[in-house]
Amino acid sequence: MTTSPHATHYPLLAAPHVKLSGTVDYAMYASFCEQIAKAPADGPLVVTICTLGGDPEVARLMGDEIRLLRDYTGRDALFLGKVAVYSAGSTFMAAFPVDKRFLTKGTRIMIHERNISKQIDLSGPLKTCTATLKASLHEIEHSIQIEEEGFQALVRGSKVDFDELVRRAPENWYIEAEEARDLGLVLDVI
Repeated sequence: MTTSPHATHYPLLAAPHVKLSGTVDYAMYASFCEQIAKAPADGPLVVTICTLGGDPEVARLMGDEIRLLRDYTGRDALFLGKVAVYSAGSTFMAAFPVDKRFLTKGTRIMIHERNISKQIDLSGPLKTCTATLKASLHEIEHSIQIEEEGFQALVRGSKVDFDELVRRAPENWYIEAEEARDLGLVLDVI
């Protein structure tokens, strides 16, 4: 039996320290924090995820934990996406530099715009109605700004142009592992 060259080049990826799967939510965040606390304190931290999506703010929160770990300890963190890295999963992936991102064979990334479902009930004094509408508009504007910051982080250091991502995101952009590697969104496929 021959050993894959990836096993030689990336042996750490075979035994992730943090294994995440399912919906990106506060339960996943709790598991994430618990697993990081139990991980060895030295060497690169390997985090793997398989998700169909979830709460983008929780994904950003987990990503911020990775950033703080990297910035304040100097410790590397490696991302390994398995099977499905959809929606909030790609938001989490954006927290890792492209040269620290990997996907397993057959994995797909899916990137889309944030969604909102909201009904606005206007009732009462006109000035109150105006404030209600402005508050909803501000929520949308800031959500777009946060989305674009995440898109910029996702493509930073890759061959993907930010404008292309913005153009493709409304139609749910699915990217196969090998294409993600060729686009420079990940370092390699294992």
